Amino acid sequence: MASKPGILTEWPWTWLGNFKYVVLAPYVTHSLHSFFMSEDESKRDMTYLIIFPFLLSRMLHNQIWISLSRYRTAKGDNRIVDKTIEFDQVDRERNWDDQIILNGLLFYYGYTKLEQAHHMPIWRTDGIIMTALLHTGPVEFLYYWLHRALHHHFLYSRYHSHHHSSIVTEPITSVIHPFAEHISYFLLFAIPLLTTVLTGTASIVSFGGYITYIDFMNNMGHCNFEIIPKWMFSSFPPLKYLMYTPSYHSLHHTQFRTNYSLFMPMYDYIYDTLDKSSDTLYEKSLERQGKSPDVVHLTHLTTPESIYHLRLGFASFASEPYTSKWYFWLMWPVTLWSMMVTWIYGHTFTVERNVFKSLNLQTWAIPKYRIQYFMQWQRETINNLIEEAIMEADREGIKVLSLGLLNQEEQLNNNGELYIRRHPELKVKVVDGSSLAVAVVLNSIPKGTTQVVLGGHLSKVANAIALALCQGGVKVVTLREEEYKKLKSSLTPEVATNLVPSKTYASKIWLVGDGLSEDEQLKAPKGTLFIPFSQFPPRKARKDCLYFHTPAMITPKHFENVDSCENWLPRRVMSAWRVAGILHALEGWNEHECGNMMFDIERVWKASLDHGFSPLTTASASESKA
Repeated sequence: MASKPGILTEWPWTWLGNFKYVVLAPYVTHSLHSFFMSEDESKRDMTYLIIFPFLLSRMLHNQIWISLSRYRTAKGDNRIVDKTIEFDQVDRERNWDDQIILNGLLFYYGYTKLEQAHHMPIWRTDGIIMTALLHTGPVEFLYYWLHRALHHHFLYSRYHSHHHSSIVTEPITSVIHPFAEHISYFLLFAIPLLTTVLTGTASIVSFGGYITYIDFMNNMGHCNFEIIPKWMFSSFPPLKYLMYTPSYHSLHHTQFRTNYSLFMPMYDYIYDTLDKSSDTLYEKSLERQGKSPDVVHLTHLTTPESIYHLRLGFASFASEPYTSKWYFWLMWPVTLWSMMVTWIYGHTFTVERNVFKSLNLQTWAIPKYRIQYFMQWQRETINNLIEEAIMEADREGIKVLSLGLLNQEEQLNNNGELYIRRHPELKVKVVDGSSLAVAVVLNSIPKGTTQVVLGGHLSKVANAIALALCQGGVKVVTLREEEYKKLKSSLTPEVATNLVPSKTYASKIWLVGDGLSEDEQLKAPKGTLFIPFSQFPPRKARKDCLYFHTPAMITPKHFENVDSCENWLPRRVMSAWRVAGILHALEGWNEHECGNMMFDIERVWKASLDHGFSPLTTASASESKA
């Protein structure tokens, strides 16, 4: 919101929420009916029919820019403003599609009211030339003065300050304005469109091309990395007056009183509002190299729809804990296409970039889905991908690589030990994070607990938890006989007295891992607190019980560039396995944590608290109540 919101700030359909697209439904339905069902050839108008597909193409165009920008920002090359994006900016910019809905309504309305807009030809050269001239003259000129007016205190505080709340811009920042401001922009951009329609020179190409040009320049100019190569300006020097660059416009967002032009800087030159550092910043941004990360967290895709939840996907989805949406089935062609790409693409890709204290952090993803990790014939391929990532991290001088999700599966690579055996000379430290995961689970158990139930498949983490609890005098009840025998064989006779087979399920504290069945959950008493020790949360079968988060910690406020959620975890909450890699680098622990190796649990827990990470309380489990 602007600091002092003015009239017509809110969009008219805000109250509809995610159903706002229904405002286009009558026009879309009518256009389809008139083209495919009408027996009158004169009513079958391609111009009317393609408005809706064109709106969809604009959304795709914008999304491509969003994903490209976030990928380049994660890599760090050619960055312009070295500041971060946080959740408040994502929330403010999540309604970027409102302007496309508005344009669609106005296009449909204009079509129904202007007979000249019917049956437009595909191409008319005179109309294209007229559109270019009208944009260069009236549109750019009027926008420049409108923009300066919007920076006057009265209009700025009521409208334009909403846009300038984003110091570090993303492509879609370009269209984040109050409703009234968008109306004024549409009136400007309508000058070439209406003129060509009324003079009979309009064409589908001039209309579509002009709107695509506006979208392209808007998105490109609001990237936080430089994309225009220097040779373009060297080959044609006047181009500097006709096309701005991302660094040129970023100065407007940081300095506020310079570089007011729309896409063509010539009016800033004419009226002496050009920022004198524009050329210098442009050249510096082109040369700027991304900093090599100190710590890498290696994760992977989970479900087919998780591709949308990645930070590179839909920003609004990524900013919330991952859940499957009912409307994802409408996107199955895109989902299927993305799955095919991941099957073909054989290399990890950078997902996210963060900064914590003096450490540069990155998250890399293996292009494989959870289900593929359980396919025997896929395991060699996955192990090779993980190994390649570790070797790449070693070549780049990265200090620590933490293994997330199933990348540390015991049956896959024995918690990462496979790679250490193959490459004993590795300088990068491979961390599975088990010690911190154990510490988080132990500190999630309510104080005074004397008995817990242990369920699900046993793992390195589960064994360590059982050992710590039994040594501390807490009774550990196992659900399965075979698990009881395995655990008992690893404990001393004295400690094993606190390990008991399943006879009663009176305890309301259940520590659960992968493989916990719904039938087993139904045996728990009402009000039971399920605390997972696995990477993946259990499938919730009870509405009268509480489900805690998978082992995780709340990040400190000074953890930078956090604008997406890690899988199903809440905002600014990070998995214990990921935190462990960061602690490893901060503390300078010069050894691997993989295979059977574990650090001192109390030492790891204390280090996490010392560095500002804080535990999730069991009270927050109520937010996850099934």
